Amino acid sequence: MTTSQWTDVDAYFTELLAPDDEALSAALAASTAAGLPEIAVAPNQGKLLHLLARVQGARNILEIGTLGGYSTIWLARALPADGRLVTLEYDPAHADVARSNIARAGLDKLVEVRTGAALDSLPQLEAEGAGPFDLVFIDADKVNNPHYVEWALKLSRPGTVIVVDNVVRGGKVATAHPDDPSVTGTREMFDLVAREPRLDATAFQTVGSKGYDGLLLARVVD
Repeated sequence: MTTSQWTDVDAYFTELLAPDDEALSAALAASTAAGLPEIAVAPNQGKLLHLLARVQGARNILEIGTLGGYSTIWLARALPADGRLVTLEYDPAHADVARSNIARAGLDKLVEVRTGAALDSLPQLEAEGAGPFDLVFIDADKVNNPHYVEWALKLSRPGTVIVVDNVVRGGKVATAHPDDPSVTGTREMFDLVAREPRLDATAFQTVGSKGYDGLLLARVVD
């Protein structure tokens, strides 16, 4: 299989099962025009997040890493009318683009974009009693993945679903002594999840238009 074939298959799946609409297409276009890195989830992965939130019956969602709000839109569309999504973005310029994209999608009443380091925002959420969250999606700097999972646990309840993106690191996650801090952080996150009795988890590799990658999927045990 080649990268071209992976992309063709993703396009086939997306056209049939997760087609872009005006708001999603505009979010990607606005993000590109603003110079944001093109690292948003693929459409079929966005649809997976949407379905996970729907299956979960999520009413309260936390996203760590907003970028331009593309995944935020997919997740927020799974919420009921009185639901809530809090998304944390480090870069103020990215956050501004995301707010515009979310408003264009008609979801600004459901979504709150908070700007600043997530490890500063997460304790504030705890102090405010913002949890428990029904679903947590982690897609931010990989060095802090273990800390983000720890905070996801603090802000969760039995049954909460935690999803961590970009966990394969080009296959380097299997390297015992990586020289990449992002790989080290991801391995530390896996070690934490493996020994944490409150989490039941798996991970899987993916290929597609975004290349070779993978996800961790965990559930807080009852």
